[in-house]
Amino acid sequence: MTTTPATAEGAPTRREWFGLAVLSIGLGLIVLDGTIVGVALPTIIGDLHLDLTDAQWVNSLYAVLLAALLLSTGTLADRWGRKRMFLAGLVVFVAGSLLAAMAGTAGMLIGARAVQAVGAALIMPSTLSTVNTVFRGRYRAAAFGVWGAVISGAAAIGPLAGGALTQWLSWHWIFLVNLPLGALVFVAALFTVPETRGEKRRPGVDVDGALLSAIGFGALVFAVIEGPDLGWWAPKNDLSILGWTWPRDAAVSIVPVAFAVAAVALVLFVFWERHRAKVQRSALLDLSLFSLRTFSWGNLTAGMVAIGEFALLFVLPLYLVNALGLDVMGAGLVLAAMAVGAFLSGAAARHLAARFGAPGTVLIGLGLEVIGVVALVLIVHGATPGWAIALPLTLYGLGLGLASAQLTGTVLHDVPVDISGQASATQSTVRQIGSALGTAFAGAALSISLALTLPAALDTAGITGPTAERLADTTRLSAGTTILQLRAQGAAGPLGDQTDRVVQALTDGFADATRWSLVVAAAFLVLGLVGAFRLRRATQTGADGEPGSDRRSSGPDPASA
Repeated sequence: MTTTPATAEGAPTRREWFGLAVLSIGLGLIVLDGTIVGVALPTIIGDLHLDLTDAQWVNSLYAVLLAALLLSTGTLADRWGRKRMFLAGLVVFVAGSLLAAMAGTAGMLIGARAVQAVGAALIMPSTLSTVNTVFRGRYRAAAFGVWGAVISGAAAIGPLAGGALTQWLSWHWIFLVNLPLGALVFVAALFTVPETRGEKRRPGVDVDGALLSAIGFGALVFAVIEGPDLGWWAPKNDLSILGWTWPRDAAVSIVPVAFAVAAVALVLFVFWERHRAKVQRSALLDLSLFSLRTFSWGNLTAGMVAIGEFALLFVLPLYLVNALGLDVMGAGLVLAAMAVGAFLSGAAARHLAARFGAPGTVLIGLGLEVIGVVALVLIVHGATPGWAIALPLTLYGLGLGLASAQLTGTVLHDVPVDISGQASATQSTVRQIGSALGTAFAGAALSISLALTLPAALDTAGITGPTAERLADTTRLSAGTTILQLRAQGAAGPLGDQTDRVVQALTDGFADATRWSLVVAAAFLVLGLVGAFRLRRATQTGADGEPGSDRRSSGPDPASA
C-alpha cells in the first residue's frame, strides 16, 4: 500500500522518522562498503596475489556497476515501489557480501563485488527518493541533512572500520559484518519504511537507454584503469577476456578503442533519451532536469567532490601501509581523521547554512577540501609521520562534511516530487561515476608516476641495471607490497645488506608518486570549487536563470531546518 507523504504543514509521524533512520543505515552500509576496502587492500593484495590493476578493479567495479545501473534502478523504483526495491537490494547486497568474504582468488572477489554493486544500485536511489517524497518543507531539510551526513560520515569512517576488522579479525570480516547488519535493516524496514511510488506518466521501458549508459560508463572507466598497463595508444601487453585476446602486436591498444566506444555510446544515449521524450515514451533520464541550473551545476560539483574523495581513499592507504610501514589499524586511525572532521562539520553545517545559505556552505567546504589536499601534497614524503598526515586530513574532512551534506538538498531543490526517484538516481549516478573515476584516475596517476619515480629513486641510491628494473616493475605492479616484503626480510633477504638502502629508495619513489596522485585529486576539487561558485550563482538567480532569491527560506535547503 502506498503511503501519503507528510505535507509541508504537517509533521512526519514517529514511524516515518524511524523509517528515515533505517533508510540511512541501509545507505550507510553501501557507502561504507565503497570505502572500507581501501585500507584492507594491501592485505588483500598480498593474500590473493593481486596486481595493481586487479586492486583498482576491486575498488572500481563496485562503483562502475553502480554508475551503470543507478539510472535504471531509480526509474524502476519510481514504478514498482521504492520500499520493494530497497528490500530486494538488501538481499542481493548481503548475498554479494557473503560471496566476497568467501573469495579465494582475484576473479572471485571482483565477481562478488559486482553482485554487491547490483544490490547497492537497488538500495541507493530508493533511499533518497523515499526521503524526498515522505518529508516536505522544513522537515525535508532536516531529512536531507541526515542523508547527506550519512554519506560523508560513512565514507570517512570506512577506513577506520576496515583497519580494525582486518587487523583484529581478518579482511574477510569487512564483508561478513554486512550480514547481521543487513538482516537487522531488512526486518526494521518491513515495519518502518513506507511504500512510495512516482507518478507513471509515460508507457514503455527504456531498455536501450539502460544498455547505452552501461556500455558508455563502463567503457570509460575501463579505459582509464587499464591505460597504464595496456598502453594508451600502442599496445604494451595482451588483454585476455573469456578466452578472447587483444594481442600486444595489434596496430593499436584496446584503450583508445574503449574511449571511442564510451564516447559513441554516451552521445547515442543522449540522442536516444531525447527521442524517447519526443515520442512520449518513458526515458531512463529526463534530460529536461538539466535545464534546472541548480540540478546541473550541483551534479557537476558532486561529481568532482566524489572524484577527489575516492582518489584519496585509493592512494593514501597504499602509501601509509606500504611506504610508511604502518599496520592496517594505524592506517585506519590516520584516515579516520577525515571522519572526525566530517562529524565536527556536521554539527556546524546548519549554522553556517543559516548564515551563508546551502550553496555558500558547499563553497566553504570545497575550499577547505582543496586546502587540505594541497597541504598533503606538500608534506607527503618517505618519512612523514602518520600524525602529520592526519592534520590536513582533518581539515579535508571538515570540508567534505560541509559540502556533501548541503549538496544533496541543493541539487534536488527544484525537482518535481513525482520524478524524484529518477533525479536522485541521477545524482547518485554522478557520485558513483565520480568515485569510479577517482579510483581510476588516482590509480592511473600512481602507476604512471611509479614508472618514473621508482627508477629515479633507485638510481639516486646507486642501484642500477636489471636488478633496479626488476625492483621497480614488481613494486609498481604490486602497488607497493614489494616494499613490505623487503622490509620484513631485512638483511636475510636476497638483497643482503643492500636491503635497507633499496627499501628507502623504493619508499621515496612511492611517496613521490603518491604526491602526483594527490595533485590529480586536488585538480578535480578545484574544478568542483568552480562548479560550487556557479551553483551559488544559480540559486541566487533562480533555477530558470532569472534573478531571484537564494531560497534559504524554502525547499530542501538545510538552512531552514
